[in-house]
Amino acid sequence: MDPFASPHNLDKELYSLLVQASSNLCDWFSESGSQGPIPDSFDLPEFFPAKQGVSNKVLLSELQVLMNGSYRPAHPGSLAHLDPPPLSASIVGELICAGLNNNLLAEELSPSLSYLERDLCKWFCQKLCLGDISGGVAASGGSLSNLMALVIARNIAGLESDPSAVFFASDDCHVSFSKNLRIMGLKQESLQRVPTDENGKLIISNLYLSLNKIKSEGKKCFAVVATAGTTVRGAIDPLSEIAEFCQKEKVWLHVDGAIGGIYGLSTKTSGIVQGLGSADSITVNPQKLLGIAKTSSLLLVANKNHLSSTFSTGLPYAEPITGNDFHGGELGIQGTRSAEALKLWVGLRQLGEEGIEKILLDSIRRRCYLESIIDSSKFKIISGPLHLLAITPINYTSSQAADWSIKTRSSLLDNNFMLSRPMYGNRYYLKAVMGNPNTKFDDIKILANLINQSII
Repeated sequence: MDPFASPHNLDKELYSLLVQASSNLCDWFSESGSQGPIPDSFDLPEFFPAKQGVSNKVLLSELQVLMNGSYRPAHPGSLAHLDPPPLSASIVGELICAGLNNNLLAEELSPSLSYLERDLCKWFCQKLCLGDISGGVAASGGSLSNLMALVIARNIAGLESDPSAVFFASDDCHVSFSKNLRIMGLKQESLQRVPTDENGKLIISNLYLSLNKIKSEGKKCFAVVATAGTTVRGAIDPLSEIAEFCQKEKVWLHVDGAIGGIYGLSTKTSGIVQGLGSADSITVNPQKLLGIAKTSSLLLVANKNHLSSTFSTGLPYAEPITGNDFHGGELGIQGTRSAEALKLWVGLRQLGEEGIEKILLDSIRRRCYLESIIDSSKFKIISGPLHLLAITPINYTSSQAADWSIKTRSSLLDNNFMLSRPMYGNRYYLKAVMGNPNTKFDDIKILANLINQSII
C-alpha cells in the first residue's frame, strides 16, 4: 500500500481510510452525551513506529484508543474552559487544509489561500472598525498573537534595543504576557501591572500614576495592553478611556481580545467591547467561542504596514509578489504555516452573520441564567458582561474555600459536569464557561442545584 495519495487516479485506499475515520469520529461525537467530559481512565497505543508500517485497520484501531481517552468538548457538561465543540464545517475545513498541505509562508505555495487569509483578516478589521489601512495575519494561538503585537509595538516605538522599556497591563492580564517578556529578552519588571477595581477592570487613574512613575525613573513605555475578556471572570477593561490615554501619550494600544473581541462582530453585542476599534492591534481567537477548530487566532492591526515593517526580512527563495502585498512569512514570527484561515472561513460561511450573532447572544443568556439561580446568600459570584463566571463560598476562609473547590469539582465530575478551579485574589473559585451550545437550560438548572447543595 502506497502511503501517499495517487496524483493520477482515485485513491481507493485513501477514500476508504477517510470514510472509516469519519465514521468513527461521528460515532465518537454521538457517544459524547452518554460519557463524561473526561474519561475516568484511558489506555495508550504504541507511541513509536514499528519496523514495518502498520495497516489502515491497525491505524484506525489505535486512533480509536486515543479518541476514547480524549476530552469531550461536545458533552453538555463540558464547561471548564474556553473550548467549545467544533463546527461541523470547521472539521471539514481542517481535513481539507491537511489534504491540500499548502504553506502560507509564500504565495506561490498557497495561491488562493494567501488571498483568502488577507481578505478574511480585512473583513474582521472592518467589522471591528479598525480603519481603511488595517489588516492582519493568522497565528497559532492567542499567546503568539499577543507576542507579535508587543514586538511590533516595541519596534514602532524605537525601543527594540532598550532593555528597560516597559509596557502596562492589568493585574488580571493573560499569563502569555509573562511568557512574552522572556521571549523578548525583557526583565519581569518590564511588565508593569496596573490594579483593577471590584469588577476586574483596569483602573485608569492608576495607569496615569504608573506612567508618571516610570517616567521619573527614566524609563519609556512602548505599549498598553487592555484586556477584553479576562480569563477568570470575563471582565472588560475601559477600552475607550484607555484609548484616549494612549492617544494622548502617543503609546501603542494593544487589546487582548482573545476571549471577548469576537463580540464585536455583532451590532447586538459590540457595545460590550466599545472602543475596540481605537486599538493599534487586537488579538481575536474565534476558536474560543465560535467553534472554529483549533487553532484559530488572528492578530489584527490598524496599519497593516506595521506587520511587514516589523517582520519582513525578505524571502530570497520565493518569487517576489507584485504590488504592495507581502508573503505570509513576512507578516509575522511564523514562517511555515498551515492555512488555518480555511477552517475559519468555512465555519463562518456555515454560520452566517445570524448564526454568529446567535452564538454570542446564547452564550450570554446561559451565563445570566446560571448566575440568576446560584444562591447568592451562600456564594460570591464574579463575572463580567461575557459568558464566564466564577463562584466561591462567602463565609469560608481561603483554606476552607480550597477544600470546598476540590471536593465540589470532584462531585460535579461524578455528575458529568466539568468546571475549572482557578486561583483568583488568593482564593480558589470554581469557574463555568457558558460557551457550549449543547448545554441547555435544564442542564444549567441541574448544575446550579448541585452547586447550591454543596454548602448546607
